[in-house]
Amino acid sequence: MSDTEKTKPARRDAAATQRRILDAALTEFSTHGHGGARIDRIAEAAAVSKPMIYSYFGDKEELYKAALKESYVQIRQGERAIDTDHMTPEEAIRELVRFTMDHFISKPWFTSMLNTENLRGGVAVREIENLSDIQSPLIVQIGEILDRGVAEGSFRKGIDPTELYITIASLCFFPVSNKHTLRVVFETPINEAWLMRHAAEAGEMVIRYLRPDAGAAS
Repeated sequence: MSDTEKTKPARRDAAATQRRILDAALTEFSTHGHGGARIDRIAEAAAVSKPMIYSYFGDKEELYKAALKESYVQIRQGERAIDTDHMTPEEAIRELVRFTMDHFISKPWFTSMLNTENLRGGVAVREIENLSDIQSPLIVQIGEILDRGVAEGSFRKGIDPTELYITIASLCFFPVSNKHTLRVVFETPINEAWLMRHAAEAGEMVIRYLRPDAGAAS
């Protein structure tokens, strides 16, 4: 057996261990916040020792930054997996809205991590390396959808892809991150079915905003 072959299992084990640590960290930080999170609980959940966590990620702050970065990586990977090239521009936008809502529902730690980081003033996200590289494929993807829509006459010109994504994320984020208070204040039965129906309606709203006659005088 070559030296290269001997290192493969070790590398796989290391990757699997780091994966468990990140998964445990995402749950811990999103549940207890940055201040309340404990390395002991992360180590127990990941079935590793605290020294191993420090060896892979450094201190608590560095582990938090790694978990925060991972939260962005995972949603961007899901978006890239959407086969928008073989959809009409309208179908692609609707699917992006649907995926965004589904991700927020199925990965509840994502909205919690973003809430935590915003409460902290965004101190960690500023220090994450290559974050713009993680985000750029999404903006390119949306820009291509918009360009196709303009070429086909289904979308109007002048829509900024970044601002459009912020609108889509906002429409999906708010009812998920605030579902507990919304249920009480408005007595609205916000459950998964309600949220997915909201996503479909939000998709329709975005499409109408993109159409060439949007904003035309009645």
